[in-house]
Amino acid sequence: MKVLITGNMGYIGPVVVEHLRRVWPNSTLHGFDSGYFATALVEPSILPERLLDAQFFGDVRQFPKGLLDGVDAVICLAAISNDPMGNAFEKVTYEINANAVIHLAELARAAKVKNFVFASSCSMYGYAEGGARSESDALNPLTAYAKSKVQAEEGLKKLATPDFTITCLRFATACGFSPRLRLDLVLNDFVACALVNKKIEILSDGTPWRPLIHVRDMARAIEWASLRSAQYGGEFLAVNTGSNAWNYQVKELAEAVRAEIPGVEISINPNAAPDKRSYKVSFDLFAKLAPEHVPKITLPEAVRELRDGLTRAGFATANFRESQFIRLKVLSSHKEAGRLDADLFWKN
Repeated sequence: MKVLITGNMGYIGPVVVEHLRRVWPNSTLHGFDSGYFATALVEPSILPERLLDAQFFGDVRQFPKGLLDGVDAVICLAAISNDPMGNAFEKVTYEINANAVIHLAELARAAKVKNFVFASSCSMYGYAEGGARSESDALNPLTAYAKSKVQAEEGLKKLATPDFTITCLRFATACGFSPRLRLDLVLNDFVACALVNKKIEILSDGTPWRPLIHVRDMARAIEWASLRSAQYGGEFLAVNTGSNAWNYQVKELAEAVRAEIPGVEISINPNAAPDKRSYKVSFDLFAKLAPEHVPKITLPEAVRELRDGLTRAGFATANFRESQFIRLKVLSSHKEAGRLDADLFWKN
């Protein structure tokens, strides 16, 4: 089996590559990435891409179609990957997260790729009252990031055929340790705060709901989707990907961190304006379609893994929100140094 992974040098990609290399040891794995976050490694001496058969560099907006020759599955991770980046680079967010994804799928279908896997997001449910959101519920995207994911899904739906199966995995909020760790994700941020500051500050009143999924469970879902046949969900499938057990309020996440890292103070802002991003999600359909690939990792396990990984790496950066572990800071530093232009193309 030959697999191409776009955006493999981000947060999720290294974990996906490691998982696929383990479950499909004889497969051919290729990566394609712009390299924005290539140096944002927790342990710089260990390069995750060593597990690939080939690493290609380029912008997904200018994808070379020849890289799709003989490919069986495309895994599309390339994205401007959160709300702060989407707000700062709105035009680019739509170009990369929607337009380039649809174009890549068109090229993949023409190249007779069998499976196309798109990393979508539950954030498209936005603010949702009245119970857990299922795939048939109305979408309410509130940010450029979420809206771009909706646009991508709408375009991809038109491209699925009996010979070209498309799976949009609407992932819950990612968490967990990775060689290219992000600390701009809620649970990861809380663990880092607990380790270096012994204090977790919740800017809201702590009641907003967040569904979460560990990156290693994301990798297992991607494995399933890369081989999915149309009999399991149809030629086109958009499915909430996570676990009902991982619907948590923000304050519960902070308490879970304190349970594993004693002595941590939790500060809640009871007078905060309501957080518009609050939603519970139903993952029943994913459990029905992929019972062998449902999430296995628990919240305490995820916290301990983050704690131990950061401790092992000697993490002690009190102002980590200004560091390479915050994706917007990395992009901004590239741009300020003249390495990227206003549209996030490399200048030199």
